[in-house]
Amino acid sequence: MYKHFFKRFFDFWISLTALLVLSPILIVITLWLTIANKGAGAFFTQERPGKDAKIFKVIKFKSMTDERDAEGKLLPDAQRLTKVGRFVRSTSIDELPQLINVLKGDMALIGPRPLLVRYLPLYSPEQARRHEVRPGITGWAQVNGRNLCKLSKKFEYDVWYVDNCSFKTDIKIIFLTIKKILTRSDIGEGAGNMEEVDDLGFSDRLKKK
Repeated sequence: MYKHFFKRFFDFWISLTALLVLSPILIVITLWLTIANKGAGAFFTQERPGKDAKIFKVIKFKSMTDERDAEGKLLPDAQRLTKVGRFVRSTSIDELPQLINVLKGDMALIGPRPLLVRYLPLYSPEQARRHEVRPGITGWAQVNGRNLCKLSKKFEYDVWYVDNCSFKTDIKIIFLTIKKILTRSDIGEGAGNMEEVDDLGFSDRLKKK
């Protein structure tokens, strides 16, 4: 009952309340990033697969400029990442706009993190089960290793969550997420780019597509 009804009910009202309470902070961050990003805007959207692999656009705060070299190519990420962007990433503030995705029903507060669309045909049947629930802003994998956890292990955690989703589990994940954010634990270099951690041979398999 919780998984199929009450979870969505709580997600809607909690995300709506959070957006209203945090709106002053979100407005300040938006203005700050608009200035720091030199005209590149404060928000970043990207297509990701949601429940039943339905594609939606995830919303995040934009942490980099769109600066390019003389040939028109984007500069390396390290050169485009602003001080403000580094701050919003390290504090996970860049994830807050996803509350809008939760409000719309694209995402849940808790669930497997949505990965890139191009990975969809590469999942095994077991790994693809992560799409049986709405993707989340945080999840069981994020509180069990976060960005230092191998992608294969993250998938195991994601499927475990699908099979064990409950109110008690979600409350536990929320408290563990808050703890990890406050202590900034389990964050490696390149935090926020979990899809780039490839220990499943995705890169080789993509080349064959």
